[in-house]
Amino acid sequence: MPKIKQNPKIKKLLYSTSKISKMLNVNKIRKDFPILHKKINGMPIVYFDNACMSLRPIQVIEAQNQYYNEFPACAGRSNHKLAKRVTEEIIKSRHTIKKFLNSKRDSEIVFTRNTTESINLVANSLGLKTSDEVITTDKEHNSNLLPWQAAVKKRGINHTIAEFGNAEDLKKKISKRTRLVSMVHSSNLDGTSIDAKDMREMIKIAHDHGALVMLDGAQSAPHKEIDVRKLDVDFFACSGHKMLGPSGTGILYAKLHILEKMEPFIVGGDTVVDTTYTTAKFEKPPEKFEAGLQNYAGIIGLAAAAKYIMKIGRSNIKKHETRLNERITAGLSDIGGVSIIGPGEAEQRGGIISFNISEKDPHDIALMLDQTANIMIRSGAHCVHSWFNAHKMKGSARASLYLYNTEEECDAFIENLKKIIKII
Repeated sequence: MPKIKQNPKIKKLLYSTSKISKMLNVNKIRKDFPILHKKINGMPIVYFDNACMSLRPIQVIEAQNQYYNEFPACAGRSNHKLAKRVTEEIIKSRHTIKKFLNSKRDSEIVFTRNTTESINLVANSLGLKTSDEVITTDKEHNSNLLPWQAAVKKRGINHTIAEFGNAEDLKKKISKRTRLVSMVHSSNLDGTSIDAKDMREMIKIAHDHGALVMLDGAQSAPHKEIDVRKLDVDFFACSGHKMLGPSGTGILYAKLHILEKMEPFIVGGDTVVDTTYTTAKFEKPPEKFEAGLQNYAGIIGLAAAAKYIMKIGRSNIKKHETRLNERITAGLSDIGGVSIIGPGEAEQRGGIISFNISEKDPHDIALMLDQTANIMIRSGAHCVHSWFNAHKMKGSARASLYLYNTEEECDAFIENLKKIIKII
């Protein structure tokens, strides 16, 4: 892991006038997040656990409350006024997510509970057979690892691991048996993303071999512009709870002609046009994949979150996070024994700083930051146990940033980190 070296150019960020305000009006944004106005034990909250779950703005909270207060009914089932209103709002929400990902059709957007369910849907609906192969990378979250391990046991498929972002390694390992290449777009482990050029090459390699491509976009969709048509991916999965949206909401984008061929994963109410005691006629996509009564308030809140992000602009969010990361990276250079997981350059890690300090337990670091200063980070293996085990590491401390975080919070993080490592 790279050691943090003092960089005079970057270190000036600690004492220079910020340019962030020209990119985002952070103070205005923070007013939209009720939790940021609260104090615990007389101290403000510094929330640096955004890669796990983001906070929610009042616009998302109000969108959900509007459903419960004004039209708390089922969509697509009844013909009364309340039901029609819910149906209309879900249609609008699907169209908003279409714009958020720039898919071609609303019908290419399937609502799920999270990225995990989206990937499981593909794993169980694609019709994988014995001797089919799925390729993933060495940095996958458990959500994009365990479904394929299960498919090995249940379906007899082959599961191959390629190096993250390495087109040449993919070219060596892909074969005519490969049905799917499923890759994390941006790693929650260290914040690195597959370079755009490498991504285009890897997708082309997969398609040239007749394989489909899925991106786990849980960490990319909230932070960078996503254009599924430009990427030419076949599937894209992401979660609402990481992009200012409600928990229990997720998105699966898939090209329509692929969805039409896939069998539904979970079946039941709302997935069928008609049934007999022995047969069923299923709905067209996406409805045939959305079984049972849905989280209507959550879907409406998810659309509100997407609108909020689009209004601010993900390119602005990315610049803001990188600037804050540079500030923290500069501050860490003053602390002896610090090693960062991933590249030393902040701009290559987006809004994530995953680090260890020699002879210090990352869990102790996280606990003390929380108890002494209300600074909330994550510690552990971050659901990427496979990578840590392969590198013989127990885990790391991880600070992850988002659009409402500030320079002052970064400085408080560094200041308090220096204090607590003297006593743990």
